Amino acid sequence: MSRIVPMILAVALFMEQMDSTVIATSLPAIAHDLGVGPITLKLALTSYMVSLAIFIPLSGWMADRFGAKRIFRSAILVFVAGSILCAISGDLISFVVSRFLQGMGGAMMTPVARLVLVRSTKRSELVSAMALLTIPALVGPLAGPPLGGFITTYFSWHWIFLINVPIGIAGYFLSGAYLPDITSAAPPPIDIKGFFLSAIAASGTMFGLSVMSLPALPPIIGAVAVLIGITCGFLYVRHARRHPAPLLDLNLFKDSAFRAAAIGGTLFRISIGAIPFLMPLMLQVGFGLSPFQSGMITFVGAIGALTTKFFAKRVLVFAGFRTTLMIAALAGAALTFVNGLFTPATPYLVMAFMLLLAGFARSFFFTSVNALSFADIDDADASKATAMSAVLQQISLAMGVAVAGAILEIETTQTGSPLQLRDFQIAFMIIAVFTLTAIIPFITMARNAGASVSGHRLAVPESETTTGVK
Repeated sequence: MSRIVPMILAVALFMEQMDSTVIATSLPAIAHDLGVGPITLKLALTSYMVSLAIFIPLSGWMADRFGAKRIFRSAILVFVAGSILCAISGDLISFVVSRFLQGMGGAMMTPVARLVLVRSTKRSELVSAMALLTIPALVGPLAGPPLGGFITTYFSWHWIFLINVPIGIAGYFLSGAYLPDITSAAPPPIDIKGFFLSAIAASGTMFGLSVMSLPALPPIIGAVAVLIGITCGFLYVRHARRHPAPLLDLNLFKDSAFRAAAIGGTLFRISIGAIPFLMPLMLQVGFGLSPFQSGMITFVGAIGALTTKFFAKRVLVFAGFRTTLMIAALAGAALTFVNGLFTPATPYLVMAFMLLLAGFARSFFFTSVNALSFADIDDADASKATAMSAVLQQISLAMGVAVAGAILEIETTQTGSPLQLRDFQIAFMIIAVFTLTAIIPFITMARNAGASVSGHRLAVPESETTTGVK
């Protein structure tokens, strides 16, 4: 397998993932320059996520219609343009609009990158390729806070967005030179009604969860938005069952491997969405550390994520998807629970070691679950699978932040006091218990599920084999 293709895609995704989190530590400085409060500026975070929710469902159809390589390169240019506009914004409205434009680019980059990888990689080499592509999703949220704090402290917040320009330009030309030309298909006409229903469902849910967990607006607005999103979601399900070519094809869930990966991955990502929100706050509010200090501690988890690519293929060949995913989910839950045992007296080396192991376990899980999603999916349906996976990923990450915020809010309401270390410890323990539910979809999965991708060969009764495993 040529590593240049997944590395180019990974660098582009790292840029998108970094930018979605790096802004968090720089909000006070940006808000001061724009003349607004930090809480108000969190609308910029929300606008980015809403943009992702609206345009991700379109990514698969766009890639089929105009070619995955062309859409990926265009997405990079849109993202870079949004970055430049963010850097030169002089007021709240222009900054929020610029972040929305960035989200449009990000919405196309992430799922289309996976599509390019799936269609250009042999199934037997997909795990190794996915290991490289998984790194940005894990390293970005961990590296974002310390990098954002460093740039804002020693340079200027504008550089948070301007550093995307040379990276994006390099990615644009490298992708043009090295990415394969995947023949564009002739998809059916776009499902207009499905687009609007899915856009309102996803954006309403994500906007509402964001408002409730990071209140820049009254919580009732968030609750109403979530209700509207859920209602449109039900309407979309009814529409998709009747439409011959729905934008988000629910028939994908008939494939047992995709169904298990989608459900288990969504449950596990709720934990992943909560941890980058809880850990920096606990280290700063509960331990009294500076943003930069807390960011340097949490960054250790990125090292664990990076090492996974050296072992993922061998482990899956030995154990298969089912065993690997169950053990990784169990380890992730246990290590999340350990976070709730940290105190200011805990040696930093002990915390760093536990976070290192956690990064390792989570990276194993996501490398495996991302590859499993496409194990039995035909190439013709790959674009639909990437769009569906990306939508579920974004919603589950937003749910993670919302759940963590809700736990903290309930704790402070019951105690009647400001946030304390105990509140964060309880939140981590609750999230850990919830993470265990990610194991359930894999319990009933065949032991040799996705063997054509994992390379795992196991003599099992024919009744336990997965339909369609090559």
